[in-house]
Amino acid sequence: MPKSRFVFLGLSLALLGGAASPVVAAPAAARQARPVVVDVDDYGADPTGRKDSAPAFAAALRHAKKVDGDRPVKVVFSRGTYQIYPERAETRELYVSNTVGADQRYRDKKIGLLVEDMQDVTVDGGGAKLVYHGLQTAFASIRSTNVTFQNFSFDYAAPEVIDATVATAGVTDGHAYRVLKIPAGSPYEVNGTHITWLGEKSPATGQPYWSGTDGLQYTQIHDPKAQKTWRADNPLFNDVASVTDLGGRRIRIDYNGASQPTDAGLVYQMRLIERTEPGAFIWESKNVTMRSMNAYYLQSFGVVGQFSENISIDKVNFAPDPKSGRSTASFADFVQMSGVKGKVSITRSVFDGPHDDPINIHGTYLEVVGKPGPNTLTLAYKHPQTAGFPQFAPGDEVEFTTKRTMTQLTPAHAKVTAVDGPSGMDHDKSLTTMTVTFDRPVPAGTEIGGTVVENITATPSVVISGNVFRNVPTRGILVTTRKPVLITGNRFDAMSMASIYVSADAYQWYESGPVSNLTIRDNSFTRPSGPVIFVEPTNQVVDPANPVHHNISVEHNSFDIGDVTVVNAKSVGGFTFTGNTVRRLDKADQPPYSSPLFVFHGSSDIRIARNHYDKGLNTSVVSD
Repeated sequence: MPKSRFVFLGLSLALLGGAASPVVAAPAAARQARPVVVDVDDYGADPTGRKDSAPAFAAALRHAKKVDGDRPVKVVFSRGTYQIYPERAETRELYVSNTVGADQRYRDKKIGLLVEDMQDVTVDGGGAKLVYHGLQTAFASIRSTNVTFQNFSFDYAAPEVIDATVATAGVTDGHAYRVLKIPAGSPYEVNGTHITWLGEKSPATGQPYWSGTDGLQYTQIHDPKAQKTWRADNPLFNDVASVTDLGGRRIRIDYNGASQPTDAGLVYQMRLIERTEPGAFIWESKNVTMRSMNAYYLQSFGVVGQFSENISIDKVNFAPDPKSGRSTASFADFVQMSGVKGKVSITRSVFDGPHDDPINIHGTYLEVVGKPGPNTLTLAYKHPQTAGFPQFAPGDEVEFTTKRTMTQLTPAHAKVTAVDGPSGMDHDKSLTTMTVTFDRPVPAGTEIGGTVVENITATPSVVISGNVFRNVPTRGILVTTRKPVLITGNRFDAMSMASIYVSADAYQWYESGPVSNLTIRDNSFTRPSGPVIFVEPTNQVVDPANPVHHNISVEHNSFDIGDVTVVNAKSVGGFTFTGNTVRRLDKADQPPYSSPLFVFHGSSDIRIARNHYDKGLNTSVVSD
């Protein structure tokens, strides 16, 4: 049976004249700090990459769980390449925000590295590369405290995304054609006028882990030369006459029509749409850190923090491996924080090549669907991608909000005393509804279908600092939390939608809630789409005297823009835009821009001062 190795730091024995010098015992605190080292290789993990290391990872972490609780544990790897297949990885029934909701087809999640019911654990890759196969979560922290994942790279052998580059295109004999170049790790078969993408075969079953045809279900387009990505329709499989496998991962598509394709050099990033599991998962955990990692690809979804406390992401490179030939690094978002409290810190990281928003930090509005008692409500998840996990615990404070106005009822707050609902780990109860009892009668005006409830205990303060955002088809940062938010020192390049988006949505995604102290400082916004900063709560009734959001400050940023609006803000009380520099991307001899820099709807206490503007900008402030 492999044994753990104890690491003794600062202990020496000097032999002088045949006599041993006395050894002075370390203080008790120092003794407690000595980590127990668990080497995954001792449990059969293979750093040469020739065999599956999933069962060894599971065995090593199970052993680490048994270590004396007074000692920290360090799980270590060799500096090699490990293969992880899902068939023998840990399996848990889990329900994850913004994925597949209550869909029972996907309730069981495979997890390559599982830290569960543990404390004081560091998973230190030591420069290793982990290569995942099939559909599985790379790593997870569940019901654990003081957990760090660091110093490793991870990728998937066959991403659930096809990055098809148009290598050449033209017209021959009156028919248009394209030649597609497909990266390694994207198996396919040509069947007549169609392509079947096979997604790697399982060594256990011989069947592909996933498959799809032609353009799959979703497409976005990447321009490597312009370093820009956007959502668009896929023309590759329209009016196809024939498909030919040319070998060397090159496919020729001939068309019935003669129109010259103009997309040579572009990459069509195609995928399915089911977010079957998170790329990584942090649930009911406290003080969790991701540090010094290469996240080359996140399968099916991003890193999800769910009802946890204090999450830090530092120096993580969310970007495709340059050697892979791919331009996609995530099936959807990179980072999604749902119902996290304490502090969320995201620093010194790169976000390059997602299929959805790089960072989204929010709570969840649950809608009132029943009033079984004066102190009790039946609440429901309303978006199909979110369900199955607890949203409240006894002692949590909640806020009651009217959907149409997004204003609070009176009294606005109550404390939870009891909850009857889903556990997040099984399907024994309804996965979409829960009954919640409060310490006081629910406020007058609470309406079935017209009132939503937010857990305001599960809201974090946020620092997003020193990051780079590029090749993003959507928004850069989405954030809705009432605690202080600081977005500073980041570089946003060529976002295809708003660089920073603030909502509070009680109609579609049900992602809560209002912001009350948001500072956007010392960032650079280059080649943005407009509006660059977009505040758009879903209140149907807009009243400047009762705004949804409060105290947003945009200061000392630089904006290098085309003809776009910089700020479009709805229902904000207290908005300042000071000390910023706004420059035109077009030369001075080009026509002046027509888009107003500032648009406000139903907002009050607006202050715009001490900014520098290039000539030829429309510095108008439009307000209604």
